[in-house]
Amino acid sequence: MVESTIHATQAVVTLDVPIQGIVWGSIITVNMWAKSIGTGVVFLAAFLWFRHKKEDMPNLRWVMPVIAFLALNIFLLFTLIDLHQPYRMIHIFTHPHWTSSITVGAWLASIFLVLISIMMLIGIADKFPGIPYKGCKLTAFGRKISATYEKIFPFVVFLAIPVTTYTAIIMAQSSARELWQAPTEVMQMMWAALLAGSATLSFVSSSWTQEARKDLALILAISTFFSFTMYMSEYFFSFKSSEAEAVLAFVHAGGKYSIEFWFGMVLGFIIPFFIAVGNMKSDNQTLLKFAAILALVGLFLVKDVWLKIPQMLPLS
Repeated sequence: MVESTIHATQAVVTLDVPIQGIVWGSIITVNMWAKSIGTGVVFLAAFLWFRHKKEDMPNLRWVMPVIAFLALNIFLLFTLIDLHQPYRMIHIFTHPHWTSSITVGAWLASIFLVLISIMMLIGIADKFPGIPYKGCKLTAFGRKISATYEKIFPFVVFLAIPVTTYTAIIMAQSSARELWQAPTEVMQMMWAALLAGSATLSFVSSSWTQEARKDLALILAISTFFSFTMYMSEYFFSFKSSEAEAVLAFVHAGGKYSIEFWFGMVLGFIIPFFIAVGNMKSDNQTLLKFAAILALVGLFLVKDVWLKIPQMLPLS
């Protein structure tokens, strides 16, 4: 934006000039990647507790909210870092405009974080009996506090859905960025959450039963398969949109983004898929963790390319 002042009238003349180059860079990639982990572990915990007894995954009650808490704070930190004037974020809470996706998303993410924090404190208190309220665990008060975890959890699972997908709505609202279509971006982020959640929980699954780890591998296999399928569908069937086709030329034509994209596809989706499928037959914790590392790294690379290449196309 260019501004100039006419001294005779003190009028300010403003001219909007398109910003050339990448505005949303790797900071936003970290934002989305961390958010996928924070919400994904919630989805996976809900699935696993539905399928198995809680005794089959003894550490999940306290580990899940701790991971979600850390990942969500990284997500919010990098959101704040990206803002040109971070203090203006206060206005989202003091003067909210509910027609804005950013405002709604910020409120939902904040409520989600508060509930996760409560679950984390309860989970840690249950794990480590030295925490004060556990000294009264036989009292009605102690039991009520512990039972609050189960009462909060359904609301956390429900909030995880809009929290992990609202960024897709913001991206879809960007003008002249046809590659970021809301329906596909929403599903990409849901699959990314399941992929990141299953990959992250595999690092803390050593004490779980073999059946629980097989279900973890199953979700990792499904999420990598459908994530790969969605990206390939957009990659090969973007010919209906000239703008999207021109954007994908940064990948089609080779070069930096082509290498990063295909390296992320192989590393993050193809290799982990086959390892996860094999792990469902023979329980190999080392291989599952290796697949999890590849999946998380590959997911970051692919998201980074998908975020940057639409911004490489000049708007004018």
